[in-house]
Amino acid sequence: MDSEVMDWDSVYRGEGDFEGPPPWNIGEPQPELAELIRAGKVRSDVLDAGCGVAELSLALAAQGYTVVGIDLSDTAIAAATKAAEERGLTSATFVQGDITAFTGYDGRFNTILDSTLFHSIPVEGRDGYLSSVQRAAAPGARFFILVFAKGAFPAELEEKPNEVEEDELRAAVSKYFDIDEIRPAFIHSTMQQFGDGAPQFPPRDTDEKGRMKMPAFLVSARKPA
Repeated sequence: MDSEVMDWDSVYRGEGDFEGPPPWNIGEPQPELAELIRAGKVRSDVLDAGCGVAELSLALAAQGYTVVGIDLSDTAIAAATKAAEERGLTSATFVQGDITAFTGYDGRFNTILDSTLFHSIPVEGRDGYLSSVQRAAAPGARFFILVFAKGAFPAELEEKPNEVEEDELRAAVSKYFDIDEIRPAFIHSTMQQFGDGAPQFPPRDTDEKGRMKMPAFLVSARKPA
């Protein structure tokens, strides 16, 4: 998937390989990011980069944060907008756009959250993404990235996200942000084992809801003040 952009509209219409939304869209914020919110590390305004159907944005708006979600998929943006309207969440807005080249938000956001987006971007699009996010960040803004680590998926699997090594992640992000920490983390997923004859996941721990805990990194970085 190095240079491929997935057809996310098909995925969010339930027509993709997953037979529904991506398995890491779990109906609530990823636990690693939920803990950051509980710890008071998120400040408005917030950019939800690659928001998808926006469980994270909606949860933040329900707590009083002002959030803008940007995603490539019209289908996901329509679903997120409808959910915000149904819940009366007026502080969350959603925009369809290419996250690797978006403009119009210069210096606005005090927090940028990347919940499983980075590994979905073609490798050659990473620099444009990080440059665009850096431009949209206010001085001193915090940037958090939750991304699949190398080995999260079976090595033999032909189509999978662009998992990262810590060194390549550090090299990419540090061009635009000061990195405070990169630590091992988990992406909680409803992913199931593949069918007979397909590569299989090694044994993984599960959380209290039975979701697979897949190896990941959590990046904590900031834009220089």
